[in-house]
Amino acid sequence: MGRYAPSHDFPISRSHGFFAREGSGPIKTTLAKLSNIKGAVHMSKQGNQAPPVAHAPHAPLTDYYNSEQERAGFVRRMFDSTAADYDRMELILGFGNGPRYRGEALVRAGLRPGMRIVDVGVGTGLVAREAVRIVGNPQLVVGVDPSPGMMSSARLPQGVSLLEGTAEAIPFPDASFDFLSMGYALRHIGDLSLAFREFHRVMKPGARLCLLEITWSENGIGGALMKAYMKGVVPVLARIVGRAEGTSLLWRYYWDTIKGCAPPEQVLATLEAAGFAGVRRHIDSKVLSMLAEYQAIKPE
Repeated sequence: MGRYAPSHDFPISRSHGFFAREGSGPIKTTLAKLSNIKGAVHMSKQGNQAPPVAHAPHAPLTDYYNSEQERAGFVRRMFDSTAADYDRMELILGFGNGPRYRGEALVRAGLRPGMRIVDVGVGTGLVAREAVRIVGNPQLVVGVDPSPGMMSSARLPQGVSLLEGTAEAIPFPDASFDFLSMGYALRHIGDLSLAFREFHRVMKPGARLCLLEITWSENGIGGALMKAYMKGVVPVLARIVGRAEGTSLLWRYYWDTIKGCAPPEQVLATLEAAGFAGVRRHIDSKVLSMLAEYQAIKPE
């Protein structure tokens, strides 16, 4: 699983295990109808209106910070300080199936050998590692993240480049990539509408997008089990296996962002408003309906 938080610092580049400064960065009426059968869940409009565009992915979580202005710093510090524990916790949370699922999701969304991909919110490189395996060349994979601590803990093949940056200000020119991915980081973006327009900008015409995300389970029993696991079991496990003091806090916060996140139909509408086509939400398993993939294409 992954995360994302805005930062206003200068971009940092990491390639071949090396960090260096790169210079300053650029900066209801009608609801969607979702089909819950296994496979793709498409947004359909009724009438002429779509759900409202989303900006902040969730309301301020004042149990953790006092204001939206403080959120970015809080999130960045939390991920920087817990980076060393992240991969270990993810392995436990995903029951060891995370790499397989991430790779399959990227292929479903259209990632193919030879494509140039940017992974936004790269974190410790969990999605980027699968991308390298699929595209066949580490130099075709770029990661962007606001947390130097997370990127310094990334275990990636030599040749992958990591840059400090945010979803709202990706430090690359227009039309740079054939594919854009983000792994479980949507809930930590400051402004979804702005970020999706930025995604559209750096993607080439015809490029594909895949946003992996955990969403509130559409199954009542599944939702109850998810809450018990994420809010009860996971923080306890974090205290047991985590080495950093804030690891347990990180996973409590993780749950609260899931519960409070903008609903899928609003995320889909925001992608469409940003100029994407073929927008859909894919669920691979009804049993695990909280694991979803937002897919889209930048029109030719």
